[in-house]
Amino acid sequence: MSFNTFGWLFRVSTWGESHGPAIGAVVDGCPPGISLDENMIQVWMERRKPGRNKFTSQRREPDTVEILSGVFEGRTTGTPIHVLIRNRDQRPRDYSDIVDKFRPGHADFTYLRKYGIRDYRGGGRSSARETASRVAAGGVARAVLRELAPEISIKGYMTRMGTLTAVRDRFDESEIERNPFWVPDAEVVGEWAEYLDGLRKSGNSVGAVIEVVARKAPAGLGCPIYRKLDADLAAAMMSINAVKGVEIGAGMGAAALTGIENADEMRMGRDGPEFMSNNAGGILGGISSGQDIVCRFAVKPTSSILSPRRTVTRNGNNTEIVTKGRHDPCVGIRAVPVGEAMMACVLADHLLLNRGQVGTGGT
Repeated sequence: MSFNTFGWLFRVSTWGESHGPAIGAVVDGCPPGISLDENMIQVWMERRKPGRNKFTSQRREPDTVEILSGVFEGRTTGTPIHVLIRNRDQRPRDYSDIVDKFRPGHADFTYLRKYGIRDYRGGGRSSARETASRVAAGGVARAVLRELAPEISIKGYMTRMGTLTAVRDRFDESEIERNPFWVPDAEVVGEWAEYLDGLRKSGNSVGAVIEVVARKAPAGLGCPIYRKLDADLAAAMMSINAVKGVEIGAGMGAAALTGIENADEMRMGRDGPEFMSNNAGGILGGISSGQDIVCRFAVKPTSSILSPRRTVTRNGNNTEIVTKGRHDPCVGIRAVPVGEAMMACVLADHLLLNRGQVGTGGT
């Protein structure tokens, strides 16, 4: 299996399987001299790990990171950074009943067709367990951003779960860390909890929409045509497990706007041109404008559910399947820190690309 690496200068390769002994990431291209240790990565791992509350998978993984290379005396050396995360709570026996069955909504069928072999233990490489490696790499990326562009801040949150939505007029960033859904609207938390608890108890699941915003990113990141910042962001978010749609700025909603409504008009301010709106999501012609970079992605409902579903076996027989094990009733909850990590990796990569091309990290 190839194509386990993303990024151009800040390159991340992830490895490992859901129920193997460990997973991890190798980060290549990190500049030397960046302050980094395990604790600086672990703080982000704590936000993604399972078992935080009843609305996430009850798999008990400490997700403790170990840095095996690339750091000496608390600073990066410029060589590949190898981050290891040991799997401590694997239960392959949960999947013994589906060895010869294809789980609807999963990659079982396509993996077997492509590679002729399939890891039935939670999907192996296709499991969302792989995203822990991305969050670890995102911790390294955040360390790079902290030194190269310390003004940048990255924040992710849920704006929708199923048919339930947060109200924009009640947006309160301080609420994001106070509830299990990372939602910036305190008034919807109770309703969301009741709704998801009902789905969880009935053996069902639901999808979600996550928004990730990078504030105070410098203007000038990204290149026209084939290395557009928004193209790389879209590819990064789309590569996350269960993601089925990505938007930048107004996204699909821009199709309903007129040119007058969609244009982000400008006026001169104290420090230069200022935009009067941000339908472009902070990116014009593939290059950051200095406005907030706004990326939104949709996550499908968790495919592993306890309700019986019709399927077929690898021998071509019709059957039914119930996916046992420990699964998220809304995988969108733990996708929030993953989306933040991917935003951090893409921005770190483009800061380095811009520095190599024009000699600065943006303006």
